[in-house]
Amino acid sequence: MKLSLVTSLLSLTVAATLSAAVRLPQLISEHAVLQRDKPVTIWGWADPNEAVKVEFNGQSASTTAGADGAWRVELKPMAAAAGSELVVTGTNTLKVADVAVGEVWICSGQSNMQWTLSNTRDGDLDALAAADPDLRVIRVDDIGTQTANTDVDAEWKPSNWDAARSFTAVGYYFGKQLRDTLGVPVGLIDNSWGGSACEAWVPNGDLADNPLYEALVQRWKDEVAKADEPALRKEYDAKLAEWRAERAKAKAAGQPLPGRPWNEHPLFGNQRPANLYQARVAPLLNYGIRGAIWYQGESNAGRAFQYRDLFPRMISAWRRDFKQGDFPFLWVQLADFKPEAAAPGESDWAELREAQTMTLDKIPNVGQAVIIDIGEAHDIHPHNKLDVGRRLARLALARTYGHDKLPATSPRFDKVEFADGKAVISFKEVSSKLATDDGVAPKGFVISGEERTWRPATAKLLEDGRIEVSAPDVPQPVAVRYGWADNPVVNVRTENWLPLTPFRTDDWPGVTDAAR
Repeated sequence: MKLSLVTSLLSLTVAATLSAAVRLPQLISEHAVLQRDKPVTIWGWADPNEAVKVEFNGQSASTTAGADGAWRVELKPMAAAAGSELVVTGTNTLKVADVAVGEVWICSGQSNMQWTLSNTRDGDLDALAAADPDLRVIRVDDIGTQTANTDVDAEWKPSNWDAARSFTAVGYYFGKQLRDTLGVPVGLIDNSWGGSACEAWVPNGDLADNPLYEALVQRWKDEVAKADEPALRKEYDAKLAEWRAERAKAKAAGQPLPGRPWNEHPLFGNQRPANLYQARVAPLLNYGIRGAIWYQGESNAGRAFQYRDLFPRMISAWRRDFKQGDFPFLWVQLADFKPEAAAPGESDWAELREAQTMTLDKIPNVGQAVIIDIGEAHDIHPHNKLDVGRRLARLALARTYGHDKLPATSPRFDKVEFADGKAVISFKEVSSKLATDDGVAPKGFVISGEERTWRPATAKLLEDGRIEVSAPDVPQPVAVRYGWADNPVVNVRTENWLPLTPFRTDDWPGVTDAAR
């Protein structure tokens, strides 16, 4: 009887301790990087009405958990600092080691952002030199959901030979350039998902009551009607709980960790509107960031006209919900892909690139890295991720970090003048003199008259930076296109090796105008 009583008391004590345990989100864990020069939110969970105190980097803040157990405090902006201990005290005490202060960027999109350093050209060499404890990455890998996640199942990893091989390659090269230039800790939050559609990254309700998305929304309503979504979620949650228990045992025993269970049902995948926003963006909203880099669009190329609205809508939604102002949002324009086209023609990929470029004029503080020169005809994942990361870093360093004399932008179409059977094209955002990468005349131009029949054009660089375009069989041209193909043959760039942005001077109907 005495033994039974003692056991019962111990059980009650353990239960009370567990229920009262103050807890932090996984974003605020060992090796985390907090955003410098901005107020820092620290949040978590505890018992209702539990007193909580946070101490970090010479600051202290206290609060009381709400009726739901949630709590948060705000620390004053801090300068960059090496890792130190963050302490959270409630009924229990948490000590989180090696929390640094520096620059934090989200790395998002589909497979070309998720593409790892180990699969990148010369990635094995770069991994050998990847040891840098102040370049850190956390990989968010949760399945899709329509209900906002409050936490992620992930951990921060400092860069070294072993860890870096699984890092996002674009993010790694971007982050490394920031580290080398700024000399402060850099934290990258990689929440990308290969094959994901842009609409999956948009919040619930943001596409509702809009004719542009009516068919898309209805299609997913039909999918929901076909399945028992709560039962499927319950089944997966049970598998996830079992996996977490097995993982804890394996960690404790120093054994290889089991693979994470997955759910292949499309309702939990990367195409359903809001799925990835709720699963992989919502849990980040309290975390201070400097900005985001994005590489996506391949999955939306067939609906490129719709992307004109969808992409800036997504960016604006993120900014609204992060509540950190118009933070920098930098993206990669689609590379060249599929069989090489000797002459430009109709192309959904060209129209997607155009939709991306249009976004530059729709919302503030954005930038585009053009990579029409480094794609691969037979691989949708260009293996040269070094130049991609560096071009994004150029934009960030020039526009966000004050290196305003650094050439960063690809020239893009400004205006065209037609006279004497010729078209003379002017450009904007020209960071240095135009040239060609092979020393011959510009390639990739076509020209048309009112009949809308495209003819190969002769082009030449003028001394004033414009390009003159003509064709003998088009005596009265009205439109010009450059690089207008899935995989165009083009060669115009700046002297700093930033390629000319593909463009068209016309607004004639495209092949994706009606796609929904």
